[in-house]
Amino acid sequence: MKVYPGDPKVDIKQIHTLKKEGWRLRLLKFGSHTGTHVDAFSHMDKRGSTIDKIPLNKFFGKAKVVKINGNFPEKIGLVFKEGKLDLNLFQKIKKTKPSFLVVGDKAELSVKLEKQLLKEKIITFTDLINIDKLPENKLFSFFGVPLKIKDGDGSPIRAFAIID
Repeated sequence: MKVYPGDPKVDIKQIHTLKKEGWRLRLLKFGSHTGTHVDAFSHMDKRGSTIDKIPLNKFFGKAKVVKINGNFPEKIGLVFKEGKLDLNLFQKIKKTKPSFLVVGDKAELSVKLEKQLLKEKIITFTDLINIDKLPENKLFSFFGVPLKIKDGDGSPIRAFAIID
């Protein structure tokens, strides 16, 4: 699993087994921003809400795949398959009032842009795989619900889309 430089490595250990204890149990150790994950507003803003305080309905909704140099639809989730998303895109994104931003694993979200988006209460989902399977010119429903981590700055998610 991909880990941001300096973040903790993923460590998964088998603790109990069917053979010995009669059930399986694993110990999972990883950072809150490991693999496919969502960022809480508090991730980069001391006044931002933590993951457990953000309403659940903010983590899903209608979305569309967009290109950096294309038009962005208003008031839905914007999904980026590729490209470098930097601060130059901030005003263009902000103007459309997106529900959230989804960044695939072949796209790159700059720290400066991410910080500004989170300050504007635009949720960011990052490191998503299989984005290439989403339709290019069609709306779909995106879901990326986090774990309810008390005072969490982010959370791993199991993301999926329903194509209408």
